[in-house]
Amino acid sequence: MNRTTLSLIAGATALAAVTGFAAVSAPDPEAAGQRTGAAATLPVERTGLLCPRPSTSDLAETTYTSFTPVTEGADDKGTAVLRSAAQQSAPDENEDAEGEDEKDGETTEKGDKDAAEDDKADRPVLQLKEPGKPVSAEADGADAPALVGTADGRFASGWTAQQTTEVAAGTGRGLQGVACSAADTQFWFPGASTDDSRTDYIHLTNPDDSAAVVDVELYGEDGELETTVGEGITVRPRSAEPVLLSTLTAEKQTDVTVHVVVRSGRVGAAVQALDDETGGDWLPASADPSGRLVLPGIPKDAKAVRLVAFTPGDADVDLKVRLAAPSGLITPAGNETLHLKGGMTAAFDLGELTRGEAGSLVLTAPDGSVPVVAAVRVLRGEEGKQESAFIPAARPIETRATALDNTAKGTTLSVTAPEGGAEIKVTASAGTEGGTPQTKTYSIKPGTTQDIEAPVPAGLKGGYALTVETRSGGPVYASRTLASTEGGVPYFTVQPLPDDRGMVAVPDASEDLSVLQR
Repeated sequence: MNRTTLSLIAGATALAAVTGFAAVSAPDPEAAGQRTGAAATLPVERTGLLCPRPSTSDLAETTYTSFTPVTEGADDKGTAVLRSAAQQSAPDENEDAEGEDEKDGETTEKGDKDAAEDDKADRPVLQLKEPGKPVSAEADGADAPALVGTADGRFASGWTAQQTTEVAAGTGRGLQGVACSAADTQFWFPGASTDDSRTDYIHLTNPDDSAAVVDVELYGEDGELETTVGEGITVRPRSAEPVLLSTLTAEKQTDVTVHVVVRSGRVGAAVQALDDETGGDWLPASADPSGRLVLPGIPKDAKAVRLVAFTPGDADVDLKVRLAAPSGLITPAGNETLHLKGGMTAAFDLGELTRGEAGSLVLTAPDGSVPVVAAVRVLRGEEGKQESAFIPAARPIETRATALDNTAKGTTLSVTAPEGGAEIKVTASAGTEGGTPQTKTYSIKPGTTQDIEAPVPAGLKGGYALTVETRSGGPVYASRTLASTEGGVPYFTVQPLPDDRGMVAVPDASEDLSVLQR
């Protein structure tokens, strides 16, 4: 592995959100081009993101990548640094008593060792040098760490990070990718499992200097599962905690919805779903419960699509199901509507849904009155040599979004505009080891999904970033698929592209807004 050092952290966060953080400075009325009392749209000046621990496999090969697009109006100074989360084990209950009896020399040696470990954890794993050029770092085996990082100044607006891991054999073999995300206080993961064939972990990462306390709720086909240790899980300061879902309950169920609720503090969360036969991938959090959901970019050669959905509360709902195909919105035969019972996880096999064409699922509750979360599990390849990936309900790209670790071959960018047509601009950045950026514009027809031929940097060396910006119309949803073939198995991973929330509207008033943050 020869890529230069770097990795992690994505997206600036919305000013009005309750958790995570994003700071902006008070605008100068003349510089902002706004009259007093109007709103100015300014780049976020501070943000933070988290990456979970990539793998427990000794065969894993992980690439971390970090990138910030060039943003007009951003500060000319700043940093973007990712560091290892402290992987601390529980202290021995006899440690203090033994310490009292230690000789001075032994105590000093232990203190030096602890100091060395702290220093190692604090070293940057990845640090950006300039906006517009991604950087990457590589790590082998099970020692690749979870990452915690912050960006400020010129690097904060649109900061994005990705980790991509290839596992050659064993449970979860294949390609596993996840975009690093901001800390929050609540997450929904439909599509997890406690079945014997699966090894699913919920990864919790705490970026702060105080402990976080987390409850993990599990919902199966008959409602909430009885859990033994799902309440009051403590995640130590600046550390990561993987929790095996099957240890939280004695019930074995194929399809489970995981609800993570943070009692105190905040965490980053993602589910790693590993299968004995069909590989594995990361299951990112679904978009917030809503009466209208879009699951973008189901691969056109998908052999099986399994939809898992859940509605919080007691109300039942009949979901209307449509597929946004290249020709427009269509209703899958035999799956026009799907019935969900309140508080119960439901799963539906949709077969070869896309039938050789690009497609995105659009789910709608009557009048949008009942909120739902959803995700699909996708299989590619022939039986015996299949690989799996997950696509959760996604948030729209309001202004800009970025996908990292792209290659000249094996990258598919899928874009859908289910409600109305849209025009987008797509920029391929310079490569991590060289290349010249390229930009193209595309028109997406109303109600369609298109796998677009994304630009590739001229003279590309290394991996590169693809940044999607909305120009008109919308809303727009997108995902990026990375694919390769190893031993006849179609390795792949899919990441939805949420808005990077790198810009915020700030009232142009006389009050000091320099300390506003989320």
